[in-house]
Amino acid sequence: MGELNKARCHDCGHVSLADGDLSLNLGCGACGRIGGLRPHVVWFGETPLFMDEIFEALAAAELFVSIGTSGAVYPAAGFVNAAREAGAATMEINLEPSDNAHVFAAARYGKASEAVPAWVAEMIAAPH
Repeated sequence: MGELNKARCHDCGHVSLADGDLSLNLGCGACGRIGGLRPHVVWFGETPLFMDEIFEALAAAELFVSIGTSGAVYPAAGFVNAAREAGAATMEINLEPSDNAHVFAAARYGKASEAVPAWVAEMIAAPH
């Protein structure tokens, strides 16, 4: 989650474009602190940003699709359960079954570059 071409200030949370390497000599454009910029991504072991908004979206979802994940890294691996509890249909598209494949109602296995376009084409062609 996030974007590698953006930087986030560890102190004030300001997000800005970052088209080069981040260094300890760079300052935040908002608060001016030097050395507090980091990539605007979520690393393993960190809680994803915007968790409240994520769970609101999961509660409102009609369809939850997980593409290309191990199904082992939480809290993201638990999103399918929240979607299911809210009544969403669930689909896993992955190279092979994930660690939590058993909680998905449907699955497609293969390369994402092939499986995703095939599934999207089926969804578009399906009567509504």
